[in-house]
Amino acid sequence: MKDQGKLTVFLGAAAGVGKTYAMLEAARERLTEGVDVVIGFAETHGQAEIEALLKGIPIIAKTQEYLGNHSEEVDLDVLLAHRPQLVVVDELAHTNIPGLRHKKRYQDVEELLVSGIDVYTTLNIQHLESLNDVVAQITGVTVKETVPDRILEMASQIQMVDITPDELIQRLKEGKVYVPGEAAEAIQKFFRPGNINALREMSLRYTAKRVDCQMESYMRNHGIAGPWPSGEKVMVCVSGNPFSVKLIRTAKRMAARQNSEWLAVHVVLPGGPSQNEAEKDSIEQNLRMAEKLGAEIVTPHGDNIVEELLTLARKRNVSQVIIGKPERTRFQELLHGSIVDKVIRKNHGISVHVISGRKEVSQRELKLKTIETDDSPSESCISPRWPWATAPYLMSIVMMIALTVAVTPIESFLGTVNILMLYLLPVLLIAARWGKLPAVITAGMGVVIFDYFFVPPFYTFAVYDFRYVISFAILIFAGFVTGTLSGRLTDQINYSRQREQQVSALYSLSRDLTAVDKLERVLDSIARKIGETLDGQVVILLPDDRNNLVMRQSSTTEHFMTESEMTAANWVYERGQKAGKGTETLGSAKGLYIPLVTEQGTQGVLGICFFQKKEIVNPQQIRFLDAFAGLAALAINRIKLADEARQAHTLAESERLRTALFNSLSHDLRTPLSSIIGAATGLLEDHDSVYSPDARNDLLQTILQGAERMNRFVNNLLDMARLESGMLKLHKDWCDIQDIIGVAINRLDIVLAKRFLDIKIPAGLPLVQADYALIEQVLVNLLDNAVKYSDPASKILIYVKQVGQTLEIAVANRGNPIPETDLSKVFDKFYRLSSPLQVSGSGLGLSICKGIIESHNGDIWAENNELGGVTIIFNLPLDYDLSDQVQVEGGD
Repeated sequence: MKDQGKLTVFLGAAAGVGKTYAMLEAARERLTEGVDVVIGFAETHGQAEIEALLKGIPIIAKTQEYLGNHSEEVDLDVLLAHRPQLVVVDELAHTNIPGLRHKKRYQDVEELLVSGIDVYTTLNIQHLESLNDVVAQITGVTVKETVPDRILEMASQIQMVDITPDELIQRLKEGKVYVPGEAAEAIQKFFRPGNINALREMSLRYTAKRVDCQMESYMRNHGIAGPWPSGEKVMVCVSGNPFSVKLIRTAKRMAARQNSEWLAVHVVLPGGPSQNEAEKDSIEQNLRMAEKLGAEIVTPHGDNIVEELLTLARKRNVSQVIIGKPERTRFQELLHGSIVDKVIRKNHGISVHVISGRKEVSQRELKLKTIETDDSPSESCISPRWPWATAPYLMSIVMMIALTVAVTPIESFLGTVNILMLYLLPVLLIAARWGKLPAVITAGMGVVIFDYFFVPPFYTFAVYDFRYVISFAILIFAGFVTGTLSGRLTDQINYSRQREQQVSALYSLSRDLTAVDKLERVLDSIARKIGETLDGQVVILLPDDRNNLVMRQSSTTEHFMTESEMTAANWVYERGQKAGKGTETLGSAKGLYIPLVTEQGTQGVLGICFFQKKEIVNPQQIRFLDAFAGLAALAINRIKLADEARQAHTLAESERLRTALFNSLSHDLRTPLSSIIGAATGLLEDHDSVYSPDARNDLLQTILQGAERMNRFVNNLLDMARLESGMLKLHKDWCDIQDIIGVAINRLDIVLAKRFLDIKIPAGLPLVQADYALIEQVLVNLLDNAVKYSDPASKILIYVKQVGQTLEIAVANRGNPIPETDLSKVFDKFYRLSSPLQVSGSGLGLSICKGIIESHNGDIWAENNELGGVTIIFNLPLDYDLSDQVQVEGGD
């Protein structure tokens, strides 16, 4: 893995303090030291001294055209291909023009750092995200281009560049920062001495805090004793109000000062304003901003905001709670209640920080926010809503008219009280079906109709009896309460259904992934489940043998992957970071791409193109996708590891067999070869006929025995190779087992010369359909094995008998029994029994016997006998039908 590049930030209080000059001077010093330095971007502002510093340093940048203007931007791809040691990138907070890979220049710098390239850059303190609202409060100017605090936190060095306010203003007047016309306006609006001093203090404090952190780190690393206080935990309450942005930044600053974790919490209520689409988008933006600043996002669900907040705070051991107090009238607080007051009353030891909002600021930010995030879907994507919106009110009118017509003829029979109760029925029905507002309006219609037709004086809206007013209020209140409860219940049902669908999808996917061992089926399950759950088209891209990303699965027959989309997916695969739709990297892409990351690295990329076109992707959808991606990555990695394990097992088995084979070759070939060479050498050197005829005959017998032994060994190897490759052919014919036994004994005439053979073959045995040569080979191997593992001059027993529809043949010896646990292992390849006798052989004989007998549809087994030795028994079926014969002959 590449080492992370080092970031050096030249920090200043404002533009014009000399950050670019100091940065280029430092870069030139590195250049004289032999470091490969290039300029990614540098803003000269037309100053000759800066242009002089640029001479001799290669510049790698590109000119882009946007809205008729030409702009220089960082050429990221060329820099990554060139791979210099140090890149100089001016103006870290710059926003790239649309169409480039990243939305912000600091993201370009992050990619350079990940690639192992050092970066020098410049930044003004007002561009720091957590200080944005403080700068706006001090200067009256809201800075649009901001940089997350984590960028400065990851810097290996921060160099403070500072000059006095008078010097800075003088530089402005001399045109060294802006052109003369802009400079005069800037001095009047922003570069006032008070503003500059405040910004200097902020930058100095930030740098001092950085030095303190470095000192504490040094003390910890070197074991220097000191007071190490336990960390605090900060929680900020977030809503859809633009004022929440200020709360988030305040929480970030507080957490940074205390070096603590912090949470951004939004309680999701059933119904209420959070169900409005604009409010949802605002909440999502606020939560995304908090996440970008380093917060942990928590979105509990419940009916009581205060209880949910305090329960979470106690559960997560939160010590500081930041909550906003919007500007409301006293009447509004009495009507709706104050969440802030309730949190303070029930905090039980948790510190609560209340920050009051200013109505005019919130409205200005809301207006700006609305302009910047206008992401309404096109009209073609949305069906008209007005028929559905008017349906409850039309139904209310119809129900009220029908009820009035039905009740009027029997008015005297029912009575006023019962009629009023009947008018409650439409309210309850409408509330159960459509919620609070339609129920209240229906209740109002009921009050009007009931008053007009059934309350004296009739056919007027006047009321003589004040008690009817109470009845009217109860009717409207009933509509309000039932509508509210019905709406909450409906929202809870919808939310529960959505959560159940997501949990079921995750459970179903995890269950499928654990049960499937084929990669194609795993990928199909992943793509199908995610596509169905999140309503989008899903693709899964995995690397091929050359590590090139290719599409392996799509949830639909037609996919959205174009060349530009593949570029985005490749970037995600290489960097291991999210990109595409809804992110600030390659945001113009159609799909959202998430890396499939495990401990072993990035396994691939998951891409999704949502069917509903929307600029802002729901953070809950992204978190849900992250969960899916985690499961998918684990499943893909599990299958890869299983394949690698199987390959490793095969290699280990091959290595074991190769070692056993080499050991066998070194012994079972070298021994007969040595005897053959020795005997042949003796005969060749006997020029004077020293050897007698008997001695010469013994030498020739030695050569013959060694050659036959080598021949059996080579035949065993060839037979095993044919068995395992499926190339062994059976040439069946009707055979007499007695003849086969006689031929096998003759082949081992020399080996069996000093042994007594006890052969028991009953008369009248039927013929057996078998391959004569192969069954002979089986008997030769069994007899040879019986001789090797028996006492010298002991008896060898051979018997044949018919057992049902099989012919059973056994070879037994007298020697050492085999442990019961090893009886089934004697037929394994290269398995050798431990024996006090000097036993030679390859360990393939019995394994070959097993293969030959099983190819005849027979069985073979070993058992200990009463003589203290081992009996090897095999049987052959006597009733072959034509289908079995064709199957055996065609099995090669």
